[in-house]
Amino acid sequence: MKRSFTPLLAGLAMACASPNGATAQRQEFKQHISKEFTLDRGVNGTLALYNLNGPIDIVGYAGDKILVEIDELISADDTATLETGKREFKLGFAQTPDTIQVYIAEPYDSRPHRWENRWSYNDNRRIEYEYQLGFIIKVPFNTSLDISTVNEGDIQVKDVTGSLRVNNVNGPITIKNAKGVTRARTINGDVTVNYTDLPPGESDYYTLNGTLSVTYPAALSADLQFKSMNGAFYTDFPNLEVLPVRVTKNVEKSGATTVYKLNIDKQVRIGSGGKLFKFETMNGNIYIKKQS
Repeated sequence: MKRSFTPLLAGLAMACASPNGATAQRQEFKQHISKEFTLDRGVNGTLALYNLNGPIDIVGYAGDKILVEIDELISADDTATLETGKREFKLGFAQTPDTIQVYIAEPYDSRPHRWENRWSYNDNRRIEYEYQLGFIIKVPFNTSLDISTVNEGDIQVKDVTGSLRVNNVNGPITIKNAKGVTRARTINGDVTVNYTDLPPGESDYYTLNGTLSVTYPAALSADLQFKSMNGAFYTDFPNLEVLPVRVTKNVEKSGATTVYKLNIDKQVRIGSGGKLFKFETMNGNIYIKKQS
């Protein structure tokens, strides 16, 4: 969580200006929520979780239920605004035979393609309170995940062997003991992934400002494509072959003008090649490590 600091002299001036010589205390409301979901027998289910503010911690286990623990915090500058938040803020839960959805329903729907259009209705509404949700979840080992958060939260996933789609904005992503196809992306933070088995299909990893560090089993055989504007590529796999640079041409039109944009991708082959794994960062290094 980001902290803001007021210069000492400014703080003293504010205190002196207050009638009681003290600043107002921020108001908070906290509650803990527990949910339990059972998917149809024999189904490798998916958990879709769309958070906005707060961390996500998910671990796989040998059970057959999805167990969701939520710490909810609503805060405001005054009691009246806090009461508005308590009345207005709502979580949403939806279930189909193979998918559990957990999301913020109010004041705005956090699900994809709904959060982006949050200003298309009730434009005059201004949210004066703040809310944060911390999730601790247990899922069956073979569950697939589609999870995201935006601010004030790390994402951690451990012992989940299904496919993983993990998105953050201002925070790191850490994935341990994975086996499935992976798409892990953040803007400000490191992406760290450890596999106990090779992903069965194409996977990609991205951060704008941070380090990519991915550990694969020693038997890795794949083609790796990587980009880093202000960083380098490192690996301790010895059987590495540098492949020819790959150049792709994209057509872009601006009025009557046609522009061809060239994208240059560097590639290496480990072992005999095969699946394509993509790595991209602007400000950070890329580390591909061999499981010891």
